[in-house]
Amino acid sequence: MKQIVAGIVAHVDAGKTTLSEALLYQTGKLRQLGRVDNGDAFLDTDKLEKQRGITIFAHQAQLQYQDLQLTLLDTPGHVDFASQTEQVLSALDYAILVVSAADGIQGYTRTLWRLLAHYQVPTFIFVNKMDAPAADQNRILTALQTTFSEGCLSFADDQSADFQEAVALQDETVLEQYFASGELAPATIQAMIHQRQIFPCYFGSALKLTGVNSLLAGLARWTTAMTSSTPEFGARVFKISHDDRGERLTWVRITGGTLANKASLLPEQKVNQIRQYDGAKFTLAQTLPVGAVGALTGLTATFPGQGLGDLANLPAPLLQPVLNYALNPQGQDLHACLVALQQLADEDPQLHVTWSKQLQEIRIQVMGAVQLEVLQQLLSERYGLPVSFDEGQILYKETITQAVEGVGHFEPLRHYAEVHLLMTPAPRGSGLTFATDCSLDVLGRNWQHQVTANLAAKEHLGVLIGAPLTDVKLTLVAGRASNVHSVGGDFREATWRAVRQGLMMLKQQQACQLLEPWYQFRLTVGADQVGRAMNDLQRMHGTFDQPTVNQSETGQTVLTGQAPVAEMRDYAQTVHAYTHGQGQLDCVVAGYRPCQDAAAVIAARNYAPVADLENTPDSVFCAHGAGYPVAWDQVPAAAHLPYVYSAAALKKLTAEVE
Repeated sequence: MKQIVAGIVAHVDAGKTTLSEALLYQTGKLRQLGRVDNGDAFLDTDKLEKQRGITIFAHQAQLQYQDLQLTLLDTPGHVDFASQTEQVLSALDYAILVVSAADGIQGYTRTLWRLLAHYQVPTFIFVNKMDAPAADQNRILTALQTTFSEGCLSFADDQSADFQEAVALQDETVLEQYFASGELAPATIQAMIHQRQIFPCYFGSALKLTGVNSLLAGLARWTTAMTSSTPEFGARVFKISHDDRGERLTWVRITGGTLANKASLLPEQKVNQIRQYDGAKFTLAQTLPVGAVGALTGLTATFPGQGLGDLANLPAPLLQPVLNYALNPQGQDLHACLVALQQLADEDPQLHVTWSKQLQEIRIQVMGAVQLEVLQQLLSERYGLPVSFDEGQILYKETITQAVEGVGHFEPLRHYAEVHLLMTPAPRGSGLTFATDCSLDVLGRNWQHQVTANLAAKEHLGVLIGAPLTDVKLTLVAGRASNVHSVGGDFREATWRAVRQGLMMLKQQQACQLLEPWYQFRLTVGADQVGRAMNDLQRMHGTFDQPTVNQSETGQTVLTGQAPVAEMRDYAQTVHAYTHGQGQLDCVVAGYRPCQDAAAVIAARNYAPVADLENTPDSVFCAHGAGYPVAWDQVPAAAHLPYVYSAAALKKLTAEVE
């Protein structure tokens, strides 16, 4: 029997959980359909989900259709819980993307498509709510092909000649085979789906159980099971949770070999139980084979995205929070609050819980207001900690606009390291990337590895407001070690100081740049309120496309565009007021852009980079048997190695990047 793992992803209210219920019902798993809004959905097992009528956490179900054994992972649909969804994607064989025929392709649906492409997840599309009055299959299919891929094809009649020709047109080699033989082998279509060349589209209404059997038949016919090319054990951690008794669960997908109960996966940690969940219930297993999903107890040092065995860890998630809040303990014990939040951050590392001993303050990062409300409710109901949060701050980032060679030197008595880093602007959204362009004759391989490892070991802060540095390429171009005195920690210090020293030089040249997050928004208002909405968006420095008529609601107009988070974060309440509850604002983080009011933000933060001793730009040199500090602007003159790049070369590099 073929076994696959598929995840259902969608914009909120597209009918994702309703489709999950329909799949379970049609395969005989359920005797009656549950409803999200009734709080009796099979996969919405958490108390908060039942209360709010939305999926907050990823859940698992097992179902069987013909010769297909399907592990179904239902994911949150609200954008505030997108990090939960992104975690799951790395564990999937296939995704089922649900699109509402009534609402069309939403902003968050586009974000999900981008994530699916990033994680290279083969995708089936189910267009739901085709019973809506304005639903038009041809119009929706055209929109999918225009917005997502020309490979989005209707599989309503997957035996016809027209269908086979449409599939063949997506690949030149396949087209030649088709013209030569007059038909396509099922294995060819399966391979094209797996390679994300085509995306099977099905149409129906999950609530009315139409089109669901066609989707099931398509999954059974057109999917292929995971195979492993190596007997070596490998597994991907995709979720951390805690059961009703507080037991920590590490959710894994086996990618190679077999996992046995009581196996030692981490130093001094072994698997106590292997659980296979089906809704809220689970059974115990002694082994997990390739392709299987299980929840493991007994592990305390795992995290989402981690690779176990011969599997490497995933890079940082694409979706990052943009809002920062301080906790108001409301008389509760701060230590208890910190412990509770750290456990929640264990489940969702994107919370980035931090504790300032100096300020006696706990801060968290979230995606939006709904996540903050849920977090507050979790603290109250799960941990008995009724607390609140402040008004919050925008999470800014910093980047550079020119190339620079930063120098760090660390030479207290009996220690030695010098590092030269070429820092160049990188494409927007690329984050920090690291490279080496240094001869082994200049600096040994081990020391070069120390530099690159230490570059990746911490979050580097900018020098404008101390916000995280992003969109910069850091290249090791020179360095020096001592055969007698150098140790690994010396290169850590020299490397981190080189980054900050370079940033301070750029600040002096006004080549540091503050970035702020922007939203991609979709605003629905009455036709008589469009003028008000457009004026508001212009005032918020937003940009928007030509207004369109909402196909599913008479008299409603849709505005789509982008605007700064700082301006738009509270606008939903304003929309609710002037539309008397009839308007709707949907926002998805669209990335970072240069800050609209950088001078005011920098002045308000009043950040002193030289006073930030944990991120100092200064260096340490040695003379007469004692170490002494050297200010960042004096480091180039005191450095033991000459600059690799001249001012003219740096200027040329900057021009090439631009």
